[in-house]
Amino acid sequence: MEELARNVGAGATNQTVQDNDVKVLDPSGRLVPSPECFSRFDQAPFDQSLMDGLLKAGFPAPSQIQQYTWPLAVRRMDVIGIAATGSGKTLAFLIPAFTAMLRHQQRPGDPSLLVMAPTRELAIQIEMEAQKFGSGIKCICVYGGAPKHTQSSALRAGVNAVIGTPGRINDFLEGRQLNLGKVETLVLDEADRMLDMGFEPQIRKILREIPSRRHTLFFTATWPKEIQRLANEFLRDAYQVQIGNRDELKANQDITQLVKIVTPYDKNNVLCQVLRQAGVAGGQTGASAKALIFCTTKRMCDDLSHALTKLGVPSQAIHGDKDQHAREKVLNDLKDGRIQLLVATDVAARGLDIKGVTLVVNYDLPNNTEDYVHRIGRTGRAGAKGYAVTLATDREAFKVAGIVEVMKKSNQVVPPELEQLAGKGGSGGGGKSRGKGKNRDRDSDYGDRGRDRSRSRGRGRY
Repeated sequence: MEELARNVGAGATNQTVQDNDVKVLDPSGRLVPSPECFSRFDQAPFDQSLMDGLLKAGFPAPSQIQQYTWPLAVRRMDVIGIAATGSGKTLAFLIPAFTAMLRHQQRPGDPSLLVMAPTRELAIQIEMEAQKFGSGIKCICVYGGAPKHTQSSALRAGVNAVIGTPGRINDFLEGRQLNLGKVETLVLDEADRMLDMGFEPQIRKILREIPSRRHTLFFTATWPKEIQRLANEFLRDAYQVQIGNRDELKANQDITQLVKIVTPYDKNNVLCQVLRQAGVAGGQTGASAKALIFCTTKRMCDDLSHALTKLGVPSQAIHGDKDQHAREKVLNDLKDGRIQLLVATDVAARGLDIKGVTLVVNYDLPNNTEDYVHRIGRTGRAGAKGYAVTLATDREAFKVAGIVEVMKKSNQVVPPELEQLAGKGGSGGGGKSRGKGKNRDRDSDYGDRGRDRSRSRGRGRY
């Protein structure tokens, strides 16, 4: 824990850990021996305004997924990008698409770029990146939980790009408020998550409205057979860029993972100790450290947030019972530094990129190892160093084995007492899960709800 006190909150380098296992496969599945790579920004033939934005953001060089995706994307080749969360995938697809728009001097009207994302939070995050780097490009974000009339008015006024969740995109298609007949570039971000959440029927409806001759970019953190099937169907002669061995569930190596074995009675005391050492609690003047605490249930989020506030650690909760306005306010308060601590269910575990989150605490262990990786992936992003602390009790031993496996694959130190606890639990409950709409955090607040009758059968109800 002394190491946590010394190092958490260290500044970002804006340089992600380099993975030695990088593969580029051609459309026939053959390994490309010397793939083209833009290792420096000045090698990429992007519009100067876009280049200026990248340099102003302080990035020293493209991330690996950008280095190998950009040469293919600027040639309008379909690309399957397989890389971990926090690896820079958003700019990997936005910058080439924006370059094409600027070169053709496209005016706002029917969109030429469509980006689909599984959750409203991720869609909003992508829009923020688009606004930050796409000067002069008009983007609109559409998602459930927000008033339709505001989004439809923006669509009527004309846009260059639409970013949204499948449910709300389908709503506007069915209401004839959105025309996708001029889409030239299609992006499916976190495709594995969209499949998990049952959005495949909605995606298929949307694709029927998009020209078949298009440029398609398909990004996913995992590469199971069902995702391979979708990619083969949706893309044409696609190249595959794979960063790291995605058959293994491995966490970002910029994140130091610690597991504290605690009793239920001591959990809150240990949590407060961790927060103080991380600079998130204790009343430090001008402290900039930010933390996310993950709980399994909505009730526990509220209870823990209230308990921490009574202990002098102001915090807010985010979960499915919060309306969209409240959720956006909480996230903006954390991003802008008005609060330093957010207690969340797994609704915040995917896609969010909140600058300055140096600590993630698993107050409750996640239901499977894949969710563990995505939770802790909220820190250690874009080259920043991060810490993930998990509070595990003896009765949760059955979930610890998978976490220990992830730690070993990420070259983390696994103390003997943790190995012993993992051994007590056996292999049950700790493994990877594709989800399919079950056991999803007891929260069920992803994406758009009830937007299509086909989502009322247990899958895709989010």
